[in-house]
Amino acid sequence: MTNNDVLILGSGIAALQLASLLNKDLNVRILTKEKVRTANSYLAQGGIAAAIGEHDHPSKHITDTLEAGRYHNNQKAVEQIIHAAPGLIKFITEQGSVFDKNQKGELLLGMEGAHSEKRIVHGGGDATGKNMVEFLISTLKENVTIEEDVFAYELLLNSENRCIGVKAKGSDGQIKNYYSNNTILATGGCGQLFTYTSNADTVSGDGIAMAYLAGVEVVDMEFIQFHPTLLYLNGETKGLISEAVRGEGAVLVTDDGTPIMEGVHPLKDLGPRHVVSQKIYEYLKKGYNIYLDISKIKNFKQRFPSITSICEENGIQLSKGRIPVAPGSHFLMGGIKTDLFGRTSIKGLFAIGEAACTGLHGANRLASNSLLEGLYMGEKLSSWLNEAVYEDIVGTEIKRPFIPQEKVILPDRQQIKDTMMERVGIVRNEVNLKNQKAWLDTFNAHQINDLDNYSLEEMTKIFMLMIANLITEAALKRTESRGGHYRSDYPMEDDHHWLNKTIIHKNSRGMETNHEYIETALAT
Repeated sequence: MTNNDVLILGSGIAALQLASLLNKDLNVRILTKEKVRTANSYLAQGGIAAAIGEHDHPSKHITDTLEAGRYHNNQKAVEQIIHAAPGLIKFITEQGSVFDKNQKGELLLGMEGAHSEKRIVHGGGDATGKNMVEFLISTLKENVTIEEDVFAYELLLNSENRCIGVKAKGSDGQIKNYYSNNTILATGGCGQLFTYTSNADTVSGDGIAMAYLAGVEVVDMEFIQFHPTLLYLNGETKGLISEAVRGEGAVLVTDDGTPIMEGVHPLKDLGPRHVVSQKIYEYLKKGYNIYLDISKIKNFKQRFPSITSICEENGIQLSKGRIPVAPGSHFLMGGIKTDLFGRTSIKGLFAIGEAACTGLHGANRLASNSLLEGLYMGEKLSSWLNEAVYEDIVGTEIKRPFIPQEKVILPDRQQIKDTMMERVGIVRNEVNLKNQKAWLDTFNAHQINDLDNYSLEEMTKIFMLMIANLITEAALKRTESRGGHYRSDYPMEDDHHWLNKTIIHKNSRGMETNHEYIETALAT
């Protein structure tokens, strides 16, 4: 038995920010599925958005966030997080040399898609996530223990339906219970459900699936952001080409140099990600190749060292001025429903980072708001936990809501990814969604009750099937197009009916979907 004051699942920016700010008299344990640096945060290139420029203001940042999110956002969350951004950047800047500066010692600010001002703070050119993760790891105190290669797969609940920890399996197959007063899901999104993705190999929706199985409310799972520009070679995506490249002047073109975003959106190549992704997808489906024309960017290799390495490793000659690209899954706007402290619908259980849904991102995340949200939620939850009263939960009776059953024959992981990309990807319609729902229902993954006898690979596939089902179900219910959710059979937004949340939770008999006006996105 292992008992903790705070148990954190995941090792991205939200998790590390939280751990670094907790009081040193708290016993804190971080469990990570693979290695501490194997997280989406470590791969993040673009930066962190904050209205700190001379001509910028949080009100402009708020407007851009709501516009990108197609007004599906929780306005209170948007306002609080955006207003906190400059202070969060200032605090980190005072602690260490994380962000890039000019010769005057001022922070360099970049431009990204759908932003009206230069407000992207970056580190190491295009290695912001890596810089932030290394910085936060360096600030961890002795009260923080990190355990790697631990796959948490079940939330432990007591007779009062309070979360008291997790059940996990190590790489050696041994099962272990970790008890805690406070359990935090910071496990990231679910990008690995799709064939093409910018996400780390470990990001397959585990935390969200665990929360769903425990009966926690999950919201807005239909809103998946597809990043427009992943390096694309021989039918495979090889890595992310940051939006900052277009912010510096790169243009999307066809083989003959025709710019594809002319006349599509006022911001052209810097339009909202769902608009750009859909346009690239249309061209690719017609047999065209699409490239980022970087010929007008001066000192490309110095400005984008990480992207340069990715390209050179894959044989791209940057001297030719073109990078072949395709869109792929990048970010989940939905997730575990939380408030602005990360609290879920179950006591003792919290969620922060991409696994959570605060409502900041609405239907489509504004570029570089995700690392900002991770920093904000980590700081906010730390202040709550530092003042919390801690109870002795050792020996508390555990309620097991699961009933053992025969093992299910599971599909290949690649098959899950390919069918999701084809039927529930960038462009959706009722026929494809219903076909995918019927295929997923043959496995009844959400009714698998006892995971103890499944291998780590099998548990990953079970969770992938569960999350795929949640996304498909929500996408079927939302009969409009909004943000990252595009229905070719319902191509327009429907503000009259659809400025509301899609809530999904599991009851004792399986999946139940409710549409409730729990939050008005924006009353204007």
